[in-house]
Amino acid sequence: MPHALRPDHELKLLSGGEQLFPALAAAVDAARSEVMLETYIFDFSRSVIPVAEALERAASRGVTVRVVVDGVGTGEIPAAWRERWAAAGVRWRVFNPVHGWRLLMPRHWRRLHRKLCVVDAEIAFCGGINLLDDYWDPNHGELVEPRLDFAVRVTGPLVADVHDTMTRLWWRLQVARETRQRDFEGALRAVRAVARAGLDERVRDSRLLADGLGAGAAAPARGPLAALVLRDNLRFRRRIEGTYRLAIAQARSEILIANAYFVPGVQLQRALLRAARRGVRVTLLLQGRYEYFMQYHASRAVYDQLLHAGIRIVEYNASFLHAKVAVMDAPEGALSTVGSSNLDPLSLLLAREANVFVRDEPFAAELRAHLQRALQLQGREVDEHTHRRRPLLTRIGNWVAYGLMRVALLVTGKRY
Repeated sequence: MPHALRPDHELKLLSGGEQLFPALAAAVDAARSEVMLETYIFDFSRSVIPVAEALERAASRGVTVRVVVDGVGTGEIPAAWRERWAAAGVRWRVFNPVHGWRLLMPRHWRRLHRKLCVVDAEIAFCGGINLLDDYWDPNHGELVEPRLDFAVRVTGPLVADVHDTMTRLWWRLQVARETRQRDFEGALRAVRAVARAGLDERVRDSRLLADGLGAGAAAPARGPLAALVLRDNLRFRRRIEGTYRLAIAQARSEILIANAYFVPGVQLQRALLRAARRGVRVTLLLQGRYEYFMQYHASRAVYDQLLHAGIRIVEYNASFLHAKVAVMDAPEGALSTVGSSNLDPLSLLLAREANVFVRDEPFAAELRAHLQRALQLQGREVDEHTHRRRPLLTRIGNWVAYGLMRVALLVTGKRY
């Protein structure tokens, strides 16, 4: 299990690329020795350009700059930027590159979905925000309102966890690259680098779930408590889902979850239903606009049971909801999370994801205020009776999408 929540962190909540991108560029411009960045989408346009330019400047002045993008979300880096980055000394890798029909093969469904950056092993960024302009969508074009999403800027102990996991992924990609190029000596050097990066010692099995998301008996409460919780296909297969379920089980009066693609598995659904039955006020802020057939319709297939249990569902319609955040109360204080993981099988069973979990009242209050504004001003509450009377073709679409998702999981051998 990942680390227990630890003290001595400084946290800054960032809303949208409008706040994240200038903070990223400033941190990179101040870098002295190393910048590592991972993202699902890196769109080299509009408000993202200052980040790409900051990476270029950093490499030009001798900072080690390593960038990893996903092979589906980003694909190939544009030729002009490949040339600029190569000239400056920026190093980059594409995670699991795939094109065309090969994407139908289950082994290519494992994506790099986390959004992480670490600068000089001193500052880390984690969240759900892709390097994509808030007012632009690759499939739907211009947006009238900005995409709703969040990230967090962190200093403190968990920065080392971010650095470790990113270093290990980089060197694993190096092993694969050198092996493909038949540079076996280079591959051996990369394997040794993975070993030197450690066995994710700072993200090793410990007491996070066993301690009930606590700080540990001996840890003094100095500043916000925080932990990096990962999801991958080797050591941390169920960590994010398990942490969510434990936090839901501990909640006493309120659970507020905002999630872009919400198709919870059986255990997560049961955790929410149990919370509602014991009197916890559960509110879900979910995607209200049509984006992808599978996620849009499969999500609505699970509404009935949740609504019947008294769970409030509000659909965000102002723009695309891309957030993956939550705020829950608990005996030891409010618990929040900001990260990349949706509550759907693609995130919880297949993708590499990263969330920061925080126990800090001011941080939770700030995040909650953002979500309350979205609920009150930009959301439409789903009425149980109206939802049950939705058109037959809509219901068929919901269950077809849900069924296809379950079949796809069976193909991968996953239980959800």
